[in-house]
Amino acid sequence: MSSLRQRSHITHNGVPSLLLQPDYHHKPFPFFFVETAFSEEQCVALELLFSQDNAWQHQDGVFYRCSLCDVTADISATFQVEILNKMREITGLPLVDRMLVTVQRMLPGHAIGVHSDRPLLGYEIARLVVQLNKQWQPEHGGVLQLFSSPQGEAVFSVNPEYNKAVGFLLHADSYHAVTEVSQPRQSVVFNFWHIANTPELAAHIVALFANLSFSEFPAALNPIASAAESSLAEEVTFRAGTAAIALHRWGYDAATIVSGYQHSAGLSTCDASNAETYAAVLLADWVAYLYRDTFDLIRWNLLQHALIGIKMFPRLTPTWRLCLPEYKI
Repeated sequence: MSSLRQRSHITHNGVPSLLLQPDYHHKPFPFFFVETAFSEEQCVALELLFSQDNAWQHQDGVFYRCSLCDVTADISATFQVEILNKMREITGLPLVDRMLVTVQRMLPGHAIGVHSDRPLLGYEIARLVVQLNKQWQPEHGGVLQLFSSPQGEAVFSVNPEYNKAVGFLLHADSYHAVTEVSQPRQSVVFNFWHIANTPELAAHIVALFANLSFSEFPAALNPIASAAESSLAEEVTFRAGTAAIALHRWGYDAATIVSGYQHSAGLSTCDASNAETYAAVLLADWVAYLYRDTFDLIRWNLLQHALIGIKMFPRLTPTWRLCLPEYKI
């Protein structure tokens, strides 16, 4: 998991920037918090979002009880750019030039159970939560808790005090929860996307695997797949089969498809001597993993490193550009 960067705060025209002096932590997963997130003027503007006649979505399940409203359009473009740039600086991640901002309201009796919000295909990678609760007291509840596992005790807790912010990276083990509240709790949540796991990529991969059928396998792969299914876990063979389908739909021959299946199933390692075959197999393995599992920063960084210096081949170009986009700060 990528770690949060530690840098000194910056100023603009002599005025301190937002999210100053973040306090970094790496357990139970990478996160930071800031005691004073925004200026008083910015906080007042954010508080006004709760008084507008917005279209609230009410969640009243056993696990998740709160009300949410998308207010992205009400956040000025300038403020969004400032927050994006600061989050890029703090996290060290290449974030896309857009965000989703929601206001969250919890009423007495509301709580949010332990969950991870792992970044599935097209999901956000980072989150910033800003609290707007004046005169908060411990008996009011609404404490953000961070866990190392869904069954364990909280490793770290952050009180929902006014203008305090918490930012964290989302992954399979970013377990967190909010304790039950006895007084109304207000927070603003900023969501950010990694450039290599965008909604556009999600649409592309869903289209790539539309009407997925392993009957598309070339005859040469059938005995290999049958043998693998008798000895390997279903999730492994499904991912390997999905990678093979990607290679087939990209127009590769049977030998490349077999090589891709064996690589994704862990039966063999793809030979790097043929650059296009190597790139195609690695890219197929990655999109199959995304389709079946989550966006994993470590795996993505390994893919990026493996394909450095290899040219973008025509039949792979649409997928390549979405999975490994060029990023300029």
